Amino acid sequence: MQELVRTIKYESDRVPGFGNEILKVPGCENLQSCIQCGTCSGMCPLSIYMDFTPRQIIELVRSDFKNEVLKSYTIWLCASCYVCTVECPREVHITDIMYELKQRAIYEGYYPNHFPIPTLAREFFATVYKRGRVTENFLAVKMILKSNWLDMFKSWRLGLNLLSRGRFPMKPENIQNKEELRKILDTVDKVSIDTLGGISHIGNGTKTKTN
Repeated sequence: MQELVRTIKYESDRVPGFGNEILKVPGCENLQSCIQCGTCSGMCPLSIYMDFTPRQIIELVRSDFKNEVLKSYTIWLCASCYVCTVECPREVHITDIMYELKQRAIYEGYYPNHFPIPTLAREFFATVYKRGRVTENFLAVKMILKSNWLDMFKSWRLGLNLLSRGRFPMKPENIQNKEELRKILDTVDKVSIDTLGGISHIGNGTKTKTN
């Protein structure tokens, strides 16, 4: 028989205002409309692997349990398939909320050590900002070296096969007029700062505090 474990949440565990911060982010406005029907959890193909189901994550966010939400594996397991968003009867954009929670977890350092996804996010944005285009093999190498360099030894055969077939460019790709793209990204970042109160995406590819 499987043991049933219940975790009690205390008022002192809450971070007042966290739910309202998420609510103000574009795409997350319908957070309070959730009726806890569980449709999102039932439709999610990965919910069986999550420590909190999508329905529970929504309620934890609304109840200001910031630490539990940002430390959970659920936000990283989200595959961005948008099934939850499509099926939600109250039009809560759950996937957008998951994206915002990921960004805040990266920004505040809640993710586990050597976790590759935050590293991938930083390097992806930094590469796009610098070159305007991502060269996948360079991105993968940076991610592995900055998260767990020992993983290089697990994939060396695959790397050699791709290299022999010409699938590994030896020179990073660039676009013309990179300055125009940077102006667009800077403009979007300005909107982000105005909306989120002093948080910027420019620099290392994740949110950074600005003066």
